[in-house]
Amino acid sequence: MKEYTIAHSPDADDIFMYYAIKFGWIGDKKYKFQNIAEDIETLNQKTLKNIYDVSAISFGAYPFLKDEYALLKTAISFGYGYGPKLVKLKGKKLKRNFKVALSGKYTTNALIFKIYYPNARIVYKNFLDIEKAVLDGEVDAGVLIHESILTFDERLEVEKELWDIWVELVGNRPLPLGGMAIRRSIPLLDAINIEDILTKAVEVANKHKNLLAKMLIERNLVRVDDKTLDKYLSLYANDKSISLDEEQIESINKLYELGYKAGILPCMKDVREYMIPREYKKIREGNF
Repeated sequence: MKEYTIAHSPDADDIFMYYAIKFGWIGDKKYKFQNIAEDIETLNQKTLKNIYDVSAISFGAYPFLKDEYALLKTAISFGYGYGPKLVKLKGKKLKRNFKVALSGKYTTNALIFKIYYPNARIVYKNFLDIEKAVLDGEVDAGVLIHESILTFDERLEVEKELWDIWVELVGNRPLPLGGMAIRRSIPLLDAINIEDILTKAVEVANKHKNLLAKMLIERNLVRVDDKTLDKYLSLYANDKSISLDEEQIESINKLYELGYKAGILPCMKDVREYMIPREYKKIREGNF
């Protein structure tokens, strides 16, 4: 049995998409998985150091990981009319160089924010601490992610939806947020099998959403109540999370084009070229 680490964030959609494996609903006797839960920027930073075999990552981080990690097609999060929110105290006017808290240098929301607000003064914080930093006046504004977009304090208001920024920049396309990456040093057939297992896990989780959500609540594995969990999963863990489609792929390419033009990202090829060559399995099995 081969053992691999799979790292994901502690937010509800990542847990939801992984736990069909943890609960033993999906698996393969050839593989044993050790799961680790850490905030998304920690995962970005550790993946840059080549620590985990498979990890959730921000799409904004992937251009810096592409040489060591292949991008998986499953366990993906996109916004469709929604996404992270730039919030401030109600009634506060933001100056051109306002001070803002972001959830990490390599997060997708930070990438989009820096493209749109080049003069803002940025501080990076754990995503769980951003709301308090805004409330306490430590920063003028902050970008909320994960479940915080649904539960933030009533003393705050939305200055700008990142979805609206995205639409201004590229038009009405899905907003790419996060996905999964796998270490390129893993034998290719194993990598394909792991991608299949993860894809099946997301598919089964989505098919049995009510049961799995109830189990997560009962075991205190998520930070929100059942109603908020249901709403959040409807946004970020759904049919569109199972496997990248052409529209989503084009959105990722557009994100990388914008980041390169802004001088933030290295030049990227078509993102399809960084994915696992799945035809290898067919060739090995003689199905070509």
